Amino acid sequence: MGGSGGVAVMVAGLVLAVGGCGDGGTDGRAAKSSAEPEPTRSPSSSSAELVEWVGDMCESTVALENLRKGSAADLKEIQNSDDGTGMLAHAHALSYLSTTPADVETVAGDLEALGASGVPAADRLRDALRKKVRRVANELGARPPAVGLEYAESTVADVDEQVQSLTPPEPDLPALTEKIPRLAAAYEQAEQCAPGWKPDGSSGEGDSPAPDPTGPLPKAADGKNYAACSDGACEVLVTSTADITAKGTNVHVIVSDDSVTFQSGGGVMQFGGAGGEAGFGNGLKATVVAHDKDGAVLRFGLS
Repeated sequence: MGGSGGVAVMVAGLVLAVGGCGDGGTDGRAAKSSAEPEPTRSPSSSSAELVEWVGDMCESTVALENLRKGSAADLKEIQNSDDGTGMLAHAHALSYLSTTPADVETVAGDLEALGASGVPAADRLRDALRKKVRRVANELGARPPAVGLEYAESTVADVDEQVQSLTPPEPDLPALTEKIPRLAAAYEQAEQCAPGWKPDGSSGEGDSPAPDPTGPLPKAADGKNYAACSDGACEVLVTSTADITAKGTNVHVIVSDDSVTFQSGGGVMQFGGAGGEAGFGNGLKATVVAHDKDGAVLRFGLS
């Protein structure tokens, strides 16, 4: 009996010893788990995908800001234009009305191609801005061209009002970065969000303007001697406006920084650069040989 009791004690002791080891191991792991939590991603860290997304949003925002500034400047120039005939203002208005809807559509398309960021508040901002820009793009695209042609100057004011409405909803992206650390980190890294960033990659202040890729205008064979066009064949330079009579056809030419406009017999033809060709119905045609901010070289001829 005594031996049996000793065994029992030994067994009990063994059990206690084993149990003690087991309990001690569990407590140790728990303590270690409590003292050393699993590493988590820093809230201020940002993935390359988020940086790219934020950069694209900033790029669209800059594009809209440039659209608003450019539209306001165009409207002011059109309203203050005074060449005695009103033709210069009309030509500028036509140019504005032909390019602005496409510019808004481009931004709308860029926003619609932008996927989700994974940050709910940022995605709500994208959706709201996308909806606003798409609405204006659709309205401008649905505007009848004939209305713009006949009432070009007054139509510009209406279009500008719509363009000026294209501001980011609140809270905008900078405001969101103040509340969301990882969005702030991505904003800091995205080059398009830097102050003064421009779409061509230049930073703005201190940068020299890029040279004109087209170079200087070629010399026009007849210079500004518009009388040389009387027989229907000439090559002349127009730096602002000119009245040219070629083979009995009177043509009023208006040259601006971004377009060349021909007006004859109530018809208007406008071109955005070199290569444009205007026909006047009697075999006479005028070709834009070259065009830049200094003027345009035009070649008149008979087909």
